Amino acid sequence: MRGNEFLDKMELIDPSYIEGADVMVSKKKSVLIRLGVVAACLAFTVFAGAKILSHENKKIINSDMPMLSVSEITSTMGYEGYTAYDISELVNANPWNEDFKLSTLPVYQNTFNYDENNFESGVDLDKIRKFILEIANRAGLDENNLTVTYDTPDEEEKQKIIDKFNSAGVTVPKGYFTPTKLIINSQGIEIEADSSMTATVHFEPALAVPSEYNFTHFSSYNDKCDVAEYLKTKYKSLIGIENPQADIFGGDYNIYGQQQYSVGFFEDGQDKTEKIINYNFNRVTFANDDDGKLFIVRICQPDLSVKAGDYPVISSNEARQLLIKGNFITTVPYEFSGEEFIEKTELIYRTDKNEKYFMPYYRFYVELPELKQENGLKTYGIYYVPAVESEYISDMPVWDGSFN
Repeated sequence: MRGNEFLDKMELIDPSYIEGADVMVSKKKSVLIRLGVVAACLAFTVFAGAKILSHENKKIINSDMPMLSVSEITSTMGYEGYTAYDISELVNANPWNEDFKLSTLPVYQNTFNYDENNFESGVDLDKIRKFILEIANRAGLDENNLTVTYDTPDEEEKQKIIDKFNSAGVTVPKGYFTPTKLIINSQGIEIEADSSMTATVHFEPALAVPSEYNFTHFSSYNDKCDVAEYLKTKYKSLIGIENPQADIFGGDYNIYGQQQYSVGFFEDGQDKTEKIINYNFNRVTFANDDDGKLFIVRICQPDLSVKAGDYPVISSNEARQLLIKGNFITTVPYEFSGEEFIEKTELIYRTDKNEKYFMPYYRFYVELPELKQENGLKTYGIYYVPAVESEYISDMPVWDGSFN
C-alpha cells in the first residue's frame, strides 16, 4: 500500500480498533532421570548399561540445520474457518494422505524481508523482471516490445505524498518509495509481479469461455472440473506446467447458503515429497468475473533457493496429540472444542510473507459446536501444528486460552 491510499487509511482508523493479537509462546521441556539403588557388586554394570541406553534413546540433532521459529498468524478479517453441512464437502487435491510415510521434509528460508519500518526490503528487481517477462512470454506477448514499469508514483505524485507527511509533522519513512512490484500493460493484458514471486495476469476485457462451460462463482464441483479441462488445454502455455494436475478446491458455503469452488493447477511430481512441494508452492489459479468470463490468472512460484535442510517430521497422530495438549496456532476465537470434534487432517506448507521459514504443518479442521446452525450447517475452524520434530522448534506454541 502506497501514497495517498496509505495515508487516507491511517486517518480513517479509529484507535479503539487497533488491537494486538498475541500468541503466547513458551517451551516446556523437562528430563527426569531416576537411578535405583543396587548392590555394590552390580553398580558399575548398571551404570554402564544406563549410559548406553541413554545414548541409544537420545535423538540426534543436526547442528548444521538452523532452529526453526513458528510465526504468529495475523488476521484482520476475522478467523480462518469454513462452513459446510459435512466435512466431506470441503475438498482439494492435496496429494498428501495419512498413508504417506515420510521421515523428512524440506524447509526453506523465506527470502522475503521487512525492514524496521515494516516495508519490504532486499527486493531483487532483476529477479522479478526476469519472472514477469517469462510470464508475459507465456501469455503470448513479445517481450522485446514491452515496457516494464514500477509501482512507484511519478515525481508530481511523490511530492504530494511528501507534503502530506510533512503536514502531519512526520517525515517519509525510509524505503517508502522503494519499488516492490513490476507491471506490464500490453494488448489488453496487465501483469503484476511482486517480490513474493507471484504474478497476477488481468484480462481487460475479460475472456469469454465457450457456452457449454459453466464458469460462474457458484458453479458445481462437476462444472468446475469440466472448466478445468478446458482451461488446461486452452491456456497450456500460460499455465507453464509440464504435467498439470487439476485442483478443484473449496466447497464451503457463504452467508447466503451458496457453495463455492475454485480452479487451480499444480505440477505432478516424481515422488511423494516432490508432489507435496509442487502442490504448496508451484501453483496456477484461474478466476472468473460476474459474467462467467476469465478475469484473472494468478501464478505463484515462491523463491525456494535457500534451503534450510531436510527436517525430521512427526506423524499425523503425534501432531493430533500435540493439538489436544494445546501446541497449536490458530485465529479461531473459541476454545479448542475437544478431540471428538477433530474432523479432518492435512499436511501443508504455510507460505505467507510473514513466515520466516516455509515449513510443513499439520492443518486440522475442528468443528466449532458454538456455531452450528439450525439448518445443519457447521463451521470448521483451522488449527496448525508444526510437522517438524519439536527438537528443531525454538518456540513451540502453547495455547494459553486467551484470544487477545
